[in-house]
Amino acid sequence: MSVSHKVGTMKSKQAPNVNSHQKAAVAKGVKAIGKKKDEEEGLDTAEGEEWMQGKTLVKPPDQLDLTEAVRKPGEDLWFDSAYIMSYYSDAGMIIYTFLFFVFKELNEEITRVLKASNPNAPQNVVRYSFKEGCYKPIVFVDQMAIHFELEGNLVHKESDEGRRLMAKQAEVDDGGGVERPDNVAIKAAKREQKLTNQFNFNERASQTLNNAPRDISCQTEPPPRANFSATANQWEIYDFYVEELQRREKSKEKHEGQFLNKEEDKSKKKMIQAETQNDDISQLAKAVKIIERMVNQNIFDDVAQDFMYFEDASDEFRGEKGTLLPLWTFQYDKAKSLSVTALCWNHKYNDLFAVGLGSHEFTQQGGGMLLFYTLKNPSYPEFIFNTASGVMCLDIHEHLSYLVAVGLYDGCVAVYNLKKKTDQPIYNSRASSGKHTSAVMQVKWQKDDLDSNHNFISVSADGRLVSWTLVKHELVFTEIIKLPVIDTIPDDLKDVIPTVGTSLDFHKQKDYSFLVGTEHGKIHKGSKYYSSKFLEKYDAHFMNVTRVKWNPFHPDVFISCGWDWMVKIWDQTMKSPVFTFELKTSVTDVAWAPYSSTVFAAVTTDGKVHVFDLNINKYEALCQQKVVSKKTKLFNIEFNPVHPIIIVGDDRGHVTSLKLSPNLRKKPKEKKGQDLPKGPEVEIAKMEQLLSSMR
Repeated sequence: MSVSHKVGTMKSKQAPNVNSHQKAAVAKGVKAIGKKKDEEEGLDTAEGEEWMQGKTLVKPPDQLDLTEAVRKPGEDLWFDSAYIMSYYSDAGMIIYTFLFFVFKELNEEITRVLKASNPNAPQNVVRYSFKEGCYKPIVFVDQMAIHFELEGNLVHKESDEGRRLMAKQAEVDDGGGVERPDNVAIKAAKREQKLTNQFNFNERASQTLNNAPRDISCQTEPPPRANFSATANQWEIYDFYVEELQRREKSKEKHEGQFLNKEEDKSKKKMIQAETQNDDISQLAKAVKIIERMVNQNIFDDVAQDFMYFEDASDEFRGEKGTLLPLWTFQYDKAKSLSVTALCWNHKYNDLFAVGLGSHEFTQQGGGMLLFYTLKNPSYPEFIFNTASGVMCLDIHEHLSYLVAVGLYDGCVAVYNLKKKTDQPIYNSRASSGKHTSAVMQVKWQKDDLDSNHNFISVSADGRLVSWTLVKHELVFTEIIKLPVIDTIPDDLKDVIPTVGTSLDFHKQKDYSFLVGTEHGKIHKGSKYYSSKFLEKYDAHFMNVTRVKWNPFHPDVFISCGWDWMVKIWDQTMKSPVFTFELKTSVTDVAWAPYSSTVFAAVTTDGKVHVFDLNINKYEALCQQKVVSKKTKLFNIEFNPVHPIIIVGDDRGHVTSLKLSPNLRKKPKEKKGQDLPKGPEVEIAKMEQLLSSMR
């Protein structure tokens, strides 16, 4: 198929002075381009033939006037002239068309200014202001416009995901066919670890929030102040200095007379230095003790607040039942291997109590301890006394609160004075002075005798009741009575096998009357005025009687407990118990409440505390609560004489304090216009009413 071409010309009307040479050059260029195009397409142009002679550029009839389309009214043309060249086929169809422009040079500067603001951004955005309660226009509008965004799928090769993909690809590569030696060499080279570049590192940093500062403050009452004024003249000052010099000279003479040689002089100097140091320390001891108590009260402030003010409001929904709130736990690191064998509150200082530490087991005997704790400092004992044998019992004098009588496992009895700055007892029994031959199970202080000598009574496992009198610097003993031997023992062994006394208590009103519990379950009632025999015997328990105590209000009622799981309440005028409670495990101690004649508490070897109130429920306890961890036995319990708390001691040397909930210390409700009667007569009447209902 032969192709012909026609070239059409288009001239601008606004360029009449176009150079003819430029037109000829353009025509030649058009021809050259057409010829080159034919050669590329493999067409034979038949240059020099006749049919190509005389061909002229002709504008197609359907060609638009582009100069008029490009030009806008009122604007100059941006080119001088335009030429169009079209190629036609034999059928007369246009194959392609070229458009050429002859540009003119314009001596103009066109300025374009780029701004950061987005012209499409809204300028009238309005939002609601909650602070001012109205709609307000937004001044600052986001001007950023994203023209192109493409999310990549590249994974960094050092990341966890990159390592997994590389390992997976390596498995695929390794699994395909048998490896050739050259492939093995290539893979080995790839697996060689590259040396790390010491200069290629990343520096990372993180910023954390600082903890907010806390201010802890404590407000104390200001110390009492008093105004003192005096006038001292020169003579008074002189006399004071003279007296001080004379006192020092006398002290020097005493020390010089005691030591005769140089060695003694050296020891004297050391003693003087030690005494001066002790004096300095003693001056600071009181201040340090006060500061220590303040620190402990700050540490245990929440417990102190519960002790003073907390009342369990949930008792209103429990009916008769109550609970025990744990407060402080008292423990001494050096007494971990010992058991609590005795507890006693101080009668003058209601926050101070004594703890006896020893062991009930024969194979675990060793040294013992006597500790004094105060509720003001639960972290460390106030007084510490070490004993050669385990402490089995103790009692604090009712009026002289600094005197403490202690019974030991080796049969000794001792008296400690808290005022003395020594850890040795001021009185101690000896073998020559009637010492017990077995463990002392109970000691009780008595009223002073006719010569105003202090005295106490002890009962021991050797079956003897002995009265000890403090005379000058020794203990003088007087044997009151010996416990009778049971009938099952043969006559020839009655002098060898004694009846073991386990508990002792004296009547609260008749101080000469006492009760003694024995290892065989018997309770004997006796009098200090009749030393030949006991007045009464009660078959109380089938096993060891662990505690017997008189009621603090009613003169005829006492309570007992034993290893046979029983707690029994007795009327001394009757041979059988009035109330009997089974606690399903061995009962180690029982105590009456000081505020009610019908409330008592008992502890058992399973770690539970049982609190009863006979005036509310005569058949079961109001509270049964486990207060220690598993496999821990409770041995002792005591009520505080003033505060509604109890303390219990266990076999690990710990003492736990517990607060009674309101249901465990209920009092009769006051009626309008009537004052409730108070005093011991009311408590006696309550117990008497219970006894009359059971007789």
